[in-house]
Amino acid sequence: MAAMKNLNKSTQKLLTTIGIIIVLYLVVTIMEATGNLSSLMGGLMVPVCAFSLVAVGLNLCVGYLGELSLGHAGFMCVGAFTSAFFSKVFMNTIPDVPRFILAFIIGTAMAALFGFLIAIPVLRLSGDYLAIVTLAFGEIIKNVINTLYVGIDGNGIHFSIKDMLSLGMEPGGQVIVNGAQGVTGTPRQSTFLISVILLIVVLILTYNFVHSRTGRAVQAIRDNQIAAETVGLPITKYKLIAFTLSAAIAGLGGVLFAHNISSLQATTNTFGYNMSIMILVYVVLGGIGNFRGSVIATAVLYLLPELLRGMQNYRMLIYSVVLIVLMLFNWAPGILKWREKHGFTAAAVTQKFGKKKKEVQ
Repeated sequence: MAAMKNLNKSTQKLLTTIGIIIVLYLVVTIMEATGNLSSLMGGLMVPVCAFSLVAVGLNLCVGYLGELSLGHAGFMCVGAFTSAFFSKVFMNTIPDVPRFILAFIIGTAMAALFGFLIAIPVLRLSGDYLAIVTLAFGEIIKNVINTLYVGIDGNGIHFSIKDMLSLGMEPGGQVIVNGAQGVTGTPRQSTFLISVILLIVVLILTYNFVHSRTGRAVQAIRDNQIAAETVGLPITKYKLIAFTLSAAIAGLGGVLFAHNISSLQATTNTFGYNMSIMILVYVVLGGIGNFRGSVIATAVLYLLPELLRGMQNYRMLIYSVVLIVLMLFNWAPGILKWREKHGFTAAAVTQKFGKKKKEVQ
């Protein structure tokens, strides 16, 4: 009790979020063990965590850096395909666990590298211009992968953008990336437990970042860039750090997603414009700057269509109503006043929790 009392509100909120995630993990695990969870819903648990990671990364960019990016599906795509390529090439060479760890490192690092390279010219823009350029990046990445053929044989790695025959490989060579068919046969090593652990680690990482000196500088730049520049803050440096970290988290989600399916394809619904918009919807409905909200919104909106699959005639209608309700609940001025009055805001809940602890003591 005394230890909890000394924690600030943001730390209490982080611990509460981690506690909720652990409880939900235990509930899902028990339901699966007792046969009360369908195989379809069980198969959605890892993708939910993967897209939650991407939403947290985008929220870092939108909520704390203050820049609208529509290319995070592209960073997710980079992490997914680079890690899948690595795992496929070294499937019979490196043991499973070290290979999986290296795949995470490589996929995340490549996404961070692309984020850094894109951020150098992109962060000179702002508003709609920045959103358009990042959107173009995501579409370019998807289309390049759809036209890319990569194979490996005794002579090394072969690349082509025409067709598989243009690779010119020796007999017995292996095609790793087969154009629009993508990468097939990736080891399915992502589990729900690993996904939950990664999600908790990323939440702790982003919490520490936004409350560090660098994170406070990023927020100062977001609030007033001219004032931040006046006091001597290196604007470009801090923007690059935040955007690169945001892209790396998206790439981490991509690695998790790629190792959960046996056939990875760069489709429009998975890594294209539609998914970038959907991830932005998760962020906005969950609350800009609210990492917990991003995770909750992702879980609800990703699972809801599957939960309503039996109601074919009303499924999209209910989905639309839920979107509207979430939007009003988070942003309508009247509802915000009502939530504050009745103690349904995060600050009010934390305050009540603190009062209850004092009463107990």
